[in-house]
Amino acid sequence: MGVVSRRGRRAFLASLFLILQLVFGVAPLAAQEPSTAAPPAKVQQLIRLLDDPEVRQWLASKEAAPPAAVAPPAGLASQWIAAVKRHLDGMRAAAPRLVPEWQAAKNRIANDMQSQGTMPILRGFAFVLLVGYGAEVLLRYFLRRSASRYEGQPHGLAAFVRVAPLVVFAIAATIAFVLSDWPRQLETAVAPLLVAWIVARLLIAIASATLKPADNDEPAAERREGKVSLQPDAARFWYRRSVLFICALAFLWAVLDLMRALSFPPAVRDLMAAGLGLVVLCLAIDTTLRRPVAETTAARRMLRTALIVAFLTLLWFFWVAGMKVLFWIGVYVLGLPPLLRFTSAATRSMLDAEATNNVRVMRNVLIDRGARFAIIALAAAWLALVFQINGTAMMQDDVFNRIFRGVLAGVVILLAADLIWQLTKECINLRMNQASIDIADSAQLARNTRLRTLLPILRNFLAAFIAVVAGMMVLSGLGVAVGPLIAGAGVFGVAIGFGSQTLVKDIISGIFYMMDDAFRVGEYIQSGSYKGTVESFSIRSVKLRHHRGPIFTVPFGSLGAVQNMSRDWVIDKFLINVSFDTDVAKVKKVVKGVGAALLEDPDLGPLIIETVKMKGVEQFGDYGMTLSFAMTTKPGHQTQVRRRAQALIKEAFKNNGIHFASPTVQVAGDETQATAAAAATRDAIAKKNAAAAQGEEPTVE
Repeated sequence: MGVVSRRGRRAFLASLFLILQLVFGVAPLAAQEPSTAAPPAKVQQLIRLLDDPEVRQWLASKEAAPPAAVAPPAGLASQWIAAVKRHLDGMRAAAPRLVPEWQAAKNRIANDMQSQGTMPILRGFAFVLLVGYGAEVLLRYFLRRSASRYEGQPHGLAAFVRVAPLVVFAIAATIAFVLSDWPRQLETAVAPLLVAWIVARLLIAIASATLKPADNDEPAAERREGKVSLQPDAARFWYRRSVLFICALAFLWAVLDLMRALSFPPAVRDLMAAGLGLVVLCLAIDTTLRRPVAETTAARRMLRTALIVAFLTLLWFFWVAGMKVLFWIGVYVLGLPPLLRFTSAATRSMLDAEATNNVRVMRNVLIDRGARFAIIALAAAWLALVFQINGTAMMQDDVFNRIFRGVLAGVVILLAADLIWQLTKECINLRMNQASIDIADSAQLARNTRLRTLLPILRNFLAAFIAVVAGMMVLSGLGVAVGPLIAGAGVFGVAIGFGSQTLVKDIISGIFYMMDDAFRVGEYIQSGSYKGTVESFSIRSVKLRHHRGPIFTVPFGSLGAVQNMSRDWVIDKFLINVSFDTDVAKVKKVVKGVGAALLEDPDLGPLIIETVKMKGVEQFGDYGMTLSFAMTTKPGHQTQVRRRAQALIKEAFKNNGIHFASPTVQVAGDETQATAAAAATRDAIAKKNAAAAQGEEPTVE
């Protein structure tokens, strides 16, 4: 029993020493193995168990966890400082273990590859490359052959020809990689590199389609298509820098994901990320110093460059200190506005400026606002993912999490509301533009006029409705109880309704006027002392433009009965005085000819519904008969037709010997008496007219 006990204690001490070596990285494993004799079987089994990636990852997580006996500082700033200090101390302690960890990972991959040999692995690599590049070359050939059949390429075709084959390469290479039989360790090492290579090629192709300067022999249409409006030197600079950044960031992500897949300790991964991040920082600073900028003063340029460099250095510190949330927020603040401007400039060339149907309008809005929505939504989703995975201990408060996620959800909600509003507004504007076109069909013209009246009101209502709903959803996402707010708003609305009965009356009256179709935009109406052409509406009033120029803003509640003078047709009547000896039948015949002439007029004929006619003798006056005339015209054109008809009637009366009524006096006697009588008659008429002008009773001597 004593011998067994001593052997057990030796085995336990040896196992404990091996665990300490693996966890704390005291020295490589081979250097600590005894050279005198092979370890027992149980010790060898323990070594193989500790070499398992899952066990190593568990031990590394236990090492990275803070001691449970140490109480965290009370203050928020102290917590942040303590967390940053622990993070940096862990990276400093992991520096001696960086090379051994890579060597151990290399040995694990090599041992795993020995089980299948070298040729099967090489055949797997060849199969992936052959399938991926073969699919890409075939699709590129067919797309170029199809595009050459069109004389003028549609918008976006050149960019599609460049990007689509790379998408096919990504799909084909991924499928081939999945179908190949890879060793486990090699598969985990190759997968991040393959994904990084695919994503880098796609991003470089997009940058080439939008930023790379066109060749001189490239057609002008293709040079304009898909290119951002930059100077050739600036476009060339940003294209080259974008390629460098894409390759550097893809390599950084691939290395970190490879280390995570191979179960590297978190401290070692953080140390590697800090070193690679320093390379990216140097590249970003060099780009900032060499970037082409617009002409400005030297002091302003130096200040702006210094602020950008300081901000980039601060971002690198956040990255090294493990403040991933602050790091990504800073990245968004620095890079999101230029990215949105670049996206708007790149998509502007793909828009159809003369969209004539709803499909094209929706396409324009989806290209313009949809790209912006997709970028910001993906940024918010990535930030939420980073916060969930890399949230530090001082940011795990439930209130902070709820507010943070509520803000991210609110951003997405507002973007969706903006997209819906833009789609709705553009469709309404398109319909209003179509309704503004003059057409000959009177029924369709009436419908278009009603649409021009109601669509602006509908647009304003939808804007308010979308804004209120989006605001309520954002408040609900932030944890605010929306139900009491709605109830309080209802009570507040009732109180305001009692205090502003006139306003409520105006709004409700306007609703009923719209339901009754009492008037439309462009119609001439009269209500009491207000009359004019309807120009526009608001929620409580209508604007009337008087025919002399003034504009009236009349509340709906003050309109009352409305006379619409522009609806369907207008009957216009006028009177003409002729002498007593006039032949009425002859006048009727002459006026009938005048009506025929009006109908043959190319300008006035289409405006006449029923031409001018003589209705008969209206009354007998002091000096002649009063004849009545009437005609039916389209609304708003009766004055123009009446003036032309009266001019033609005067000319026809002159040609046919018909005389208009005029005051005459016949006196029997010699010439002296006749002259005196005529003078007396003129004096009497003058006195009568003067008395009528003064409002007095005329007196005749």
